[in-house]
Amino acid sequence: MVKITETVLRDGHQSLIATRMGTEDMLPILGKLDKVGFFSLEMWGGATFDVSLRYLKEDPWHRLREIRKLIKNTKLQMLLRGQNLVGYRHYPDDIVVKFVQKAKDNGIDVFRIFDALNDIRNLEIAIKAAKKAGAIVEGAISYTISPVHTIEKYLKFGFELKDSGADIICIKDMSGIISPVPAYDLINVLKKEVKLPVHLHTHCSSGMAPIACLTACEAGVDYLDTAISPFGWGTSQPPTESIVGALRGTPFDTGLDLNLLIEIAEYFQKVKDKYRQFLDPIAERIDSRILVHQTPGGMISNLISQLKEQNALDKYDEVLKETARVRKELGYPPLVTPTSQIVGTQAVFNVILGERYKMISKEVMDYIKGLYGRAPAEIDEEVRKKAIGDEQPITTRPATLLSPEWEKSLQETKKQLDSQTPSEEDVLSYALFPLITKEFWESKKTAKVLLR
Repeated sequence: MVKITETVLRDGHQSLIATRMGTEDMLPILGKLDKVGFFSLEMWGGATFDVSLRYLKEDPWHRLREIRKLIKNTKLQMLLRGQNLVGYRHYPDDIVVKFVQKAKDNGIDVFRIFDALNDIRNLEIAIKAAKKAGAIVEGAISYTISPVHTIEKYLKFGFELKDSGADIICIKDMSGIISPVPAYDLINVLKKEVKLPVHLHTHCSSGMAPIACLTACEAGVDYLDTAISPFGWGTSQPPTESIVGALRGTPFDTGLDLNLLIEIAEYFQKVKDKYRQFLDPIAERIDSRILVHQTPGGMISNLISQLKEQNALDKYDEVLKETARVRKELGYPPLVTPTSQIVGTQAVFNVILGERYKMISKEVMDYIKGLYGRAPAEIDEEVRKKAIGDEQPITTRPATLLSPEWEKSLQETKKQLDSQTPSEEDVLSYALFPLITKEFWESKKTAKVLLR
């Protein structure tokens, strides 16, 4: 039997409607989702924290608690970016430890923890904190294709994840580029050598995901990520109903009720219609070019946004080609947050300015300095010199250079909320996104005044 993680409450809508689904549209269907028998519901983390505060004017902690109240039988799962948590920079260890504990306290059962560079040093603190809190840890391999990303290298990282305390190994194929044979081979070797359960996360961007899921089953995969059909396909996960139907009657039968899934799909079709203004046609379609440029769906949306701002959407194809070139020069980082934004933004600069590396972003400089972790391969020497001159990259764990921030964030939160006893959740929100959180609090104050 293969178990299913349903992603509609997180990656499904993050991939297709820019993470805009509000909590009010999640709560009515939770009872049915809880009856299905999923291994877990992925419903928090990733971009949900940022978008909830920034655009939806919702407290992400409140969403977690409300969903936890209604989900009685199914594990709740979140995506955690290692030392980046749910943000876009490294946070000090005290913030990482506190965030993980509070996430567990508020209802998270399973933490999928990854690092964009597969640098185990950026994962160890978060994994240790999750294990101490009593949670299940999925240590994730950020999957990509390059001359240096071999099965042997992934296997070595799998052992590092196990040694750090991971309970499950997740293959995180954020671009949807894992093809059937590599999926089989990688899962097969991880199962035989690392001897931990394996979870496959992929996207339908290239069109290969359903086939890769089948060969993954043949290789012994334990868990698959799927998204209920209105929020499946395109740059999202394979549709839940399709995978459940395809595996029915086989040794991999999920045992899930297809009729119940169809009822859930009917509900989410109406939800999707409500948010159609956020649905980009590019996100819904299969694009085989991703097999060359490896750009994940969220990154494509970001590139399109940047090009529109510059009135240069006609340069989209050129930017995709430049993205592949920049990625090679930066040592083949997997394209996932935050490295996808780092590589993509530099590619836009190179194309728009008409001269490569005429302007170099601070993030690229920090990346080359080693402040995000170890690059998978050597960085192009000419690019390195343009970016940081003769400065030497750091060799220590990046977060060891960061000073503790909890006490400072606590004091700032007290000032902002005019309270001597702010919740630890509010302190963490402020620590992660100070400006956005402050704007969120101010919007709530304004709403209260208007309601009087």
